[in-house]
Amino acid sequence: MQTDESSLSSPNAGDRSRADRSHLPLAPLTGSAKVIGSISLALATFMNVLDTSIANVSIPAMSGDLGVSPSQGTWVITSFAVANAISLPLTGWLTQRFGQVRLFLASIFLFTIASFLCGMAPNLQMLIAFRVLQGAVAGPMIPLSQTLLISSYPKAQAGSALALWAITTLVAPVMGPVLGGWITDHYSWPWIFFINIPVGALAAWGTWRIYRKRETPTRKLPVDGVGLALLVVWVGAMQIALDKGKELDWFNSGEIIALAAIAIGGFCLFLVWELFDNDHPVVDLTLFKRRNFTMGVIAMSVGYGAMFGNIVILPLWLQTQMNYTATWAGLIMAPVGLLAIVLSPIVGKNITRVDLRLMSCMAFLVFALVSFMRAGFNTSVDPYHLLIPTLIQGVAMALFFIPLVTLTLSGLGPERIPAATGLSNFVRTTFGAIGTSAVTTLWDSRSAMHRAHLTENLTSYSATANQAYSNLASTGMTRDQIAGSVERIVEQQAHMLGASDLFWLSGVIFLGLAALVWFTKPEKNMAVSADAAAAAH
Repeated sequence: MQTDESSLSSPNAGDRSRADRSHLPLAPLTGSAKVIGSISLALATFMNVLDTSIANVSIPAMSGDLGVSPSQGTWVITSFAVANAISLPLTGWLTQRFGQVRLFLASIFLFTIASFLCGMAPNLQMLIAFRVLQGAVAGPMIPLSQTLLISSYPKAQAGSALALWAITTLVAPVMGPVLGGWITDHYSWPWIFFINIPVGALAAWGTWRIYRKRETPTRKLPVDGVGLALLVVWVGAMQIALDKGKELDWFNSGEIIALAAIAIGGFCLFLVWELFDNDHPVVDLTLFKRRNFTMGVIAMSVGYGAMFGNIVILPLWLQTQMNYTATWAGLIMAPVGLLAIVLSPIVGKNITRVDLRLMSCMAFLVFALVSFMRAGFNTSVDPYHLLIPTLIQGVAMALFFIPLVTLTLSGLGPERIPAATGLSNFVRTTFGAIGTSAVTTLWDSRSAMHRAHLTENLTSYSATANQAYSNLASTGMTRDQIAGSVERIVEQQAHMLGASDLFWLSGVIFLGLAALVWFTKPEKNMAVSADAAAAAH
């Protein structure tokens, strides 16, 4: 294997030699080294993102085997999300302290070990503990995969690097529920964690083989203990409130009110400490002083929250109201990755030729179109018409991540990219959790409202209702059977109308984001180009 790494410094080189060369960007990878490196980073990213959704459909099986209720079983998801959300914004500080290659390899290794421990957990308490470990070590993996990918490609191919990262990030959440359901049905739930072992081993070997001589300089920074503690408190309280809010009826519960107060108070103290009282912040909030970073993070995070909410509500509606199995509901969602996989490399190759704001605007307009199409669904919709907007959504997803990531990081110096990617991914992940909780709660409330309105019309004075009763009676149903059938029809219609309301709302949000991206300012020299990002640490 021949690469262009012969002139690069070894991780064991003298401190003075590394300091002299630390300002120089690493040369891009070539040939088989670039292929192996890209595949290794993609495997690590895929494994990480897949684990955020693969456990969802296995909660009933886990709960039964471990002897707990399904509501207690949801802590398997929450524990991972809380730990992951806390560790994501720490990526910048950890990278400077340990080096991006060492940190990335450690994340892969520990994630794989934690996956094995999750599969071997004898009870819920141990499983939650191992999921916390898994989520915590997973945090730096996503942002560092971006940084390492970009450093592997020459400036002209930076878009292709982001395209590869986007494909793995887009496809994994769609495959998670399908793969998790299939594994649980045909094997047992521990295997949703055991499958990470060979994937993690390959990713770690490939990363070590290609990137071990491309380590970035490190420097010892003081530990911001107060900032870290405040981050743990407010993020943990917020995530638990989002997860338990629906079950506890939100602000009608004293527990949710207390968690919300802790989250808001902790967040305010965190902002004050990080911005004004700390010379070495654990999170670089000054990044939000840059217009492109702020607008890019807002557009990506709100858009991701709305998109993720749709990804949650559609299969949920299909399973609970349209009698689809979990596998078939997952298959309806799966084609979203087809066009994304095909178009992402094309988008990446043309990212320097087309206005990034135009690409991002087109992504949100297509998302809006898909949402409005879904808003027109009814209870008689067939799989063919369900698949059409799902396929079209792949166009939006291909145009979504790559241009917005590029816009968000544009104008930043290479030394700030790990912190920026960690912070932007943290905000995006947080909005994904908010979107999930908001959508499920709003769906219940809007469905209840529509159900009340539909029930009001079921009177003896309604010609439509009388005709429906007559049609059912003509089939030989008894009075009780007719009442039960009408109740199911009303329930199905109410939830369909509630879902339609949410799809309309999502469409409006996407239209607003299509306008928002025009407030960013394209940079002539994009910091995410290889010659800048390759030196990121």
